[in-house]
Amino acid sequence: MHSDINACYVSIELLDRPELRGLPVAVGGDETARHGIILAKSDQAKRCGVKTGMVLWQARQLCPELIVLRPHYDKYEKVSHAARAIYSEFTDRQEPFGLDESWLDLTGCHAYRDGYLAAQEIRRRIRRDLGVTVSVGVSWNKPFAKLGSDYRKPDAVTVFDRDNFRQAVWPLPVSDLLFAGPASTRTLGAMGIRTIGQLAAADPEALRLRMGKSGLTLYRYANGWDDSPVRRFDRPSPPKSIGNSTTPPRDLLCEADVRAVMLALAEEVGGRLRQGRYRAGLLEVSVRDAASLGWASRQTLLRRPADGTRELYRLAMDLFRQLHAWPAPLRGLGLRAGALASADAPEQMDMFTDHRRLDGQRRIDAAVDAIREKYGTRSIRYMGAALPEELPREKCSFADR
Repeated sequence: MHSDINACYVSIELLDRPELRGLPVAVGGDETARHGIILAKSDQAKRCGVKTGMVLWQARQLCPELIVLRPHYDKYEKVSHAARAIYSEFTDRQEPFGLDESWLDLTGCHAYRDGYLAAQEIRRRIRRDLGVTVSVGVSWNKPFAKLGSDYRKPDAVTVFDRDNFRQAVWPLPVSDLLFAGPASTRTLGAMGIRTIGQLAAADPEALRLRMGKSGLTLYRYANGWDDSPVRRFDRPSPPKSIGNSTTPPRDLLCEADVRAVMLALAEEVGGRLRQGRYRAGLLEVSVRDAASLGWASRQTLLRRPADGTRELYRLAMDLFRQLHAWPAPLRGLGLRAGALASADAPEQMDMFTDHRRLDGQRRIDAAVDAIREKYGTRSIRYMGAALPEELPREKCSFADR
């Protein structure tokens, strides 16, 4: 099954603000820091056309009476952990899919042989003990279970089994399918594929030629052929990448701005790599143009896997200079490490690397990590690094690049 807390952020906020129930409510970011987008919305706001990811001023145009609340992630994590504790009473195989969603596998759980009855009990327990509601989808595979939790909201259970899925699932738009994002939906639409049933009946070779591996994955999902397991909560799958992006309070107008933010991003990404005992074999830099708000990115395979802050920063700035030409200002900046390899794997030495200097830098990073673990992430940092909110308010000139 797949359990999804309905309007998670809003529902949790309304536990402390019951007088707002029945009103158009949304949880949104900080507009002064230019993070002013809709993170979650109530059903009343949804009926007005408010959508997740919409900027707040657009949402207020559609719904002038919209009430916007600031997010409190500590409360969301607390409720999420409590929900997972309830799930653990039914099965030890639960795989979180964000704060508000989890897959559960009850195969072989003798106390709950009927998936529908177990889902109803989970739904009742969450509502009684936590004060929020969930929608639960029940099926024999993860994509259809996820589709079921989206099918009826709020506070509902939907079953897609081998007898009814052709009638119930195949007429649905292909965009409802797991991982069928806007780009995939447009590509499938250009091929004349608009429903999940049409996707299931499509030529897999044509999908592969047009969309690559993702086309075949969606084809299998549409036919219910996914057999990926639900991982145990204490055995999460290894990450495919580690990254971070940010939108500063003002546009980045010169390379001095970018260097300050990029070094902070390299510290964050490098620290997470070292914490997980990974090294990056690929690095990607992305920039968001202030005029069009569109993202562009460039990536490169690394000659040697890296996890050091200074090395990641140097490589990232090289990529940035290939990607972006001034004077166009930037709204956002991102850094992602991919092709992850274990830091404990044997390392091939080469004659082009100063390994003594590399070893010294790794000792510095280890010392910095230890200080931050004991005294906090802001207790020590590289000179020149600036968190986005710490950028000087005065705008540098293009000559500073």
